[in-house]
Amino acid sequence: MHATFWLTNVRLETGYHVENGMVIQTRTSCSHLFIKDGKIADIVSAEIQLNDNFPKKDMKQLLALPSFIEKHCHLDKTLLGDQWRAVTPVNNIFERLEIEKKVLPTLHTTTQQRAEELLTHYVQSGVTHVRTHIDLYPEVGLKNLEEVQKALQTFEGKLSYEIVAFPQHGLLRTKATNIIREALRMGVGLVGGVDPATVDGDIEASLQQMVELAVEGNAGIDLHLHDPDQLGTFTMKRLAQLTKEAGLQDKVAISHAFGLGDVSRTEAEEMADILNDAGITIVTSVPIRRKFPPVGLLHSKGVPIAIGCDNIFDVWSPFGNGDLLERAGRLANSSGWRDEYSLAQTLQFITGGKTPLNQVGEQIWPKVGDSANIVLVDASCAAEAIARKAQRKATIFNGNIVSSLI
Repeated sequence: MHATFWLTNVRLETGYHVENGMVIQTRTSCSHLFIKDGKIADIVSAEIQLNDNFPKKDMKQLLALPSFIEKHCHLDKTLLGDQWRAVTPVNNIFERLEIEKKVLPTLHTTTQQRAEELLTHYVQSGVTHVRTHIDLYPEVGLKNLEEVQKALQTFEGKLSYEIVAFPQHGLLRTKATNIIREALRMGVGLVGGVDPATVDGDIEASLQQMVELAVEGNAGIDLHLHDPDQLGTFTMKRLAQLTKEAGLQDKVAISHAFGLGDVSRTEAEEMADILNDAGITIVTSVPIRRKFPPVGLLHSKGVPIAIGCDNIFDVWSPFGNGDLLERAGRLANSSGWRDEYSLAQTLQFITGGKTPLNQVGEQIWPKVGDSANIVLVDASCAAEAIARKAQRKATIFNGNIVSSLI
């Protein structure tokens, strides 16, 4: 059920102060937002006195931003809510997979409990949509999927979600085709895959199987691709070809895509054109100790880009806090985006492309009729929020306040 109320004294970005052709500062003003039927039904100046009888919630001049979208997480892998466990060193990915297979069933908490712990954190930090990869392999069957679906049901009305059927141990290697089909029948919307060359050992067969499953199940694809250099870009080129042949444009993503960060700028530009033509999205977790895709270059070429946190305290990494705003700040810092405009535009990679202002400083969000998916932050503008990891004070999803410190 949608609430009807006024958000009063909300700070909105209204334009840029420009000197010598450079954005120096963001201009803001305060407004009242009327929330009705899950949407922003009206926006008026905060100088106007409201005389109706609708409830009014004072936002105390906090800055409103589009709420965040987590495009890559593993709700079934997190150890949040369980006891501390550092990572056991391994020699290769296959040893890591075996450790994970042994550890997860021994935990004191359930998959559902740990997933709910992470989802709670996401909502509190401004996230209202998640894409989660769920491990499917013979030993676990559909149990992880069933547990995560239960967790997501408890967050009904607080966020939306997508699920990827993820054969972490290899689509071909573990003969996971039938279990992926069953997951698609259970409502999963994307087919996953991992390193067709180094995990599955057969690029063509692995990619062909992914695409066939997606077409058969009317689903999308999200491929984990860690393979480096030309091995990685070769795999991307072939996936782009198959995507177009199958009519899956705008339904395919490549997560990590490290190869794009390893090749020359010329090769990266060529790949950007190929990815753009196929409508393939690149999802990066902005790793610290690994080259990652050149986000600025890809974005300038029209390739959709999204940020995801990926591992959050699991058997793969003891780090990660599930804070997308912090991850966006990391991207800006590592990319050298330090001016007002560049910092502000970084926001689009965690909001599904939404920013308050466009390139010429016109206000494009929020508009009357927009879905009321909003995060209120303690910052003067989006640039400051990105650079200083502004505190999230409230999260609104479909017009309902789902988290609040106000």
